[in-house]
Amino acid sequence: MKLDEFLKAKGNAVLDASDAEMMAFAKKHLNYKHNKGLDFIGRFNRKYIIGEAKFLTDFGGHQNAQFNDAIATIKTKNVEAVKIAVLDGVLYIKGNNKMYKDITGKLKNENIMSALVLREFLYQT
Repeated sequence: MKLDEFLKAKGNAVLDASDAEMMAFAKKHLNYKHNKGLDFIGRFNRKYIIGEAKFLTDFGGHQNAQFNDAIATIKTKNVEAVKIAVLDGVLYIKGNNKMYKDITGKLKNENIMSALVLREFLYQT
C-alpha cells in the first residue's frame, strides 16, 4: 500500500514507498534511528516489522560488508517493531566461513531468514 493508505489501514499490509519515505516513516512512527535505509516495512497481526534484504553471492570482502549492514539493522536498539534480515545466497552453505558461523552461532536467535519463508514468518508474528 502507498503511505497514506498504509497509515489509514488497520489490517495486515506492506508499505510500498521510496527509500526516503520508508526512512521517514520508521523514524517518525517506530523510533528507528539507524542511518541505514530499510527494504521492508510491514504490519502483520498489529505488529510492525522492518527489515533489510540482501542477496549474498560470495564469501568475504564486499559480501561481508553487506551481511554486516543487515545485521546492524536488526541490532538497532529501541525500535518499536520486529526487526528482520532477509538474507539469501551463500551464507547458508555449511562451512567455516564467517557468515555461516555467525548465523548458526552468535546470531542464531535473531530474525534472519530466507525470502522463501518470509510470508510464513509475517503471518506467524
